[in-house]
Amino acid sequence: MNLRRDVFQAISDPTRRAILLLLTTQTMTAGAIASNFDTARPTVSKHLQILTECELLKQEQNGREVYYQINANKMKEVADFLEPFRQLWDDRFNKLETVMKSYQSKKKK
Repeated sequence: MNLRRDVFQAISDPTRRAILLLLTTQTMTAGAIASNFDTARPTVSKHLQILTECELLKQEQNGREVYYQINANKMKEVADFLEPFRQLWDDRFNKLETVMKSYQSKKKK
């Protein structure tokens, strides 16, 4: 059975987010990635499979080793999708800050 993976479902898992953070600076093998976690290696392999199916990671074969790296293009797609929401919340927090400052200055008088 071939499941279609959702990017946001994939990054909702804290272990998968940790894997993505781990790979931001370097490519790593599955074994090297797994050594950073207290879970079984097959569990980490499953996380890598999901991230690869979502195209958040790329695999590169080098001899017998498979190296994983961030797929920057896919991460940019995710960031571009989230940007309007970030702007919306920034605007809301800025308005809240203005209201709070106004309230505090009235309270001091």
